[in-house]
Amino acid sequence: MAGEPPGGGIGRVVQREIYRRGAFGHRPRVPVLPDGLAQAARRKMSAAAWSYVAGSAGQQQTERANRLAFERWGIVPRVLRDISTRDTAVELFGERLPAPFLLAPIGALEMVHPDADLAVARAAAALGLPMLISTQGSKPMERTAEALGNAPRWFQLYWSTSDELVESFVRRAEAIRATALVVTLDTQLLGWRTHDLDLGSLPFVRGQGIAQYTSDPVFMELVRARLRGKPSPEPGPPPRPTPAAIATLASVARTHPGPFMRNLRSPVPRAAVETFLDIFARHSLTWDNLAWLRERTKLPIVLKGIQDPHDAQLAADHGVDGVIVSNHGGRQVDGAIGALTVLPEIVELVGDRLTVLFDSGIRGGADVFKALALGARAVGIGRPWVHGLALDGSDGIVGVMRYLMAELDITMALAGCARLDDIGPDLLRREDC
Repeated sequence: MAGEPPGGGIGRVVQREIYRRGAFGHRPRVPVLPDGLAQAARRKMSAAAWSYVAGSAGQQQTERANRLAFERWGIVPRVLRDISTRDTAVELFGERLPAPFLLAPIGALEMVHPDADLAVARAAAALGLPMLISTQGSKPMERTAEALGNAPRWFQLYWSTSDELVESFVRRAEAIRATALVVTLDTQLLGWRTHDLDLGSLPFVRGQGIAQYTSDPVFMELVRARLRGKPSPEPGPPPRPTPAAIATLASVARTHPGPFMRNLRSPVPRAAVETFLDIFARHSLTWDNLAWLRERTKLPIVLKGIQDPHDAQLAADHGVDGVIVSNHGGRQVDGAIGALTVLPEIVELVGDRLTVLFDSGIRGGADVFKALALGARAVGIGRPWVHGLALDGSDGIVGVMRYLMAELDITMALAGCARLDDIGPDLLRREDC
């Protein structure tokens, strides 16, 4: 960002800003303490939005395992090393980034803030960090790309049951100058998300988070085909609408492209939701499908959701360019292993063959340091910046990410590291919890 050292020294810059404002009685608009950030965001968000963002699968065991995995590693600082100039820059797929951070793909962001993906794009542009544009975005990828300007962008793909739709998404991603394609593999169906289930709340049913679909010509042809083949309604009076049903209908009409009143009268928006729910994920996807995708794009292909070293080996054998070690932030399988636990083994097995990235459970810059020390080239950040979005839109995202960048910079300095390459497993010790 303007006025900051390129990749180094941001820790002192951010500290000085906060303390100087504090001298005049101003506390940070976006809390620095991760728990305080989350609590403030929860107060700002609706119950449905908070459940969708913060909730994990089942009894939330995997989310806790993610945090426990970080706590099991302790940093061992080194002293008397020259850390007067620090560089946190990293190169990924030919792009040089100021810091090893990715803005992870999050869907249905209109639940959190009306600017949704556009706010994320503006923040990414201000920071110079890649935004992973979600298939479940609340804004069409073309509009998001405009807001990104020249900032890097990757596209995260959920593999639909329609090959034609997948190919259309890939073509659109290439047209918006995406520099990598991230295929999420751990969501063949939604996990048992107890917070959402207790509310009976799923954003996609209300037409939220499906803007990539309703802006796609292939998808809309599927919707029209559905309407052409739809049988006539059963005779008799329609069921009496409930307030919740009316609210859902209004949400579907509001989120679908076009005027609200026209959408309210039209069967198309509701058919679009039904079509999305039918084709969202392909349960029959196998390793063999990757060859089909490779034939259709020259973009680097990154597989997200790798948790087993054998799968990482298969990914390398199938010629993909990278993997993201991730358990979806604990949102899919309850009782799964903490993602950080398997990172070192995966790096050792395939780190010389492809780019290994990481997400799941990061809440602070020291967590980032540990993930990098265990071999990740860069990390994805999700829930923390969503909390910032809820509190202060694009500025809130920038604030949260600057905190993370600042803490990483300070942790590096205090651990005796001037560059990312100085961060290695020798600076960590495994501890019993």
